[in-house]
Amino acid sequence: MAQKADETRFELQKDRMLRAAAKCFNEKGYSGSSLKDVAAVLGLTDAALYYYVRNKEELVYLCYVRAAAVGQEAMARAVRDGLNGMDIVRRYLRYHIEIMVGDRGPVAIMSEIPSLKPVHRNEVLELSRRHSARFEGILETGIEDGSIAPCDVRMTGNAIMGSINWIPKWYHGDPAMAKLIATQFPVILTRGLRP
Repeated sequence: MAQKADETRFELQKDRMLRAAAKCFNEKGYSGSSLKDVAAVLGLTDAALYYYVRNKEELVYLCYVRAAAVGQEAMARAVRDGLNGMDIVRRYLRYHIEIMVGDRGPVAIMSEIPSLKPVHRNEVLELSRRHSARFEGILETGIEDGSIAPCDVRMTGNAIMGSINWIPKWYHGDPAMAKLIATQFPVILTRGLRP
């Protein structure tokens, strides 16, 4: 029982660290951020971070894996809850954005993938490709069920994903703005998809 509690505590602290790192990387970029910056956000010494990561590259990689997991979680929930293709798209956008701007945010913007070592870069790119393909599949489902107008699913997916993935760059914690983003972005981004 104690081991389980220790593992839970470790995971909670690690998630807290990844959110702090995402904040730093989103604001200052990879080259402009250091482990000292992340430690300062957390109120820790930078030496304490070495309990969780070996170096800054690994920290960025873990931030990107977390960002991918958040997107996958939101998409799985939307597919489970959705009524048709359009409803799934709107739910996915809302669920994903709510995490990004809510208590579990921020997530890291995947703008520094080239800075990762090859094994990490390839994994993150594969996670991103699979997520994009799933989203394109949802768009195709909506076209088939008539809830989404025919469109180029690759370009449409890129436009929508690009819009939401950039939110952490300019959103800085205002709760009223978070509510507006979560309610308005899904409407704005899907307006052109209506048949």
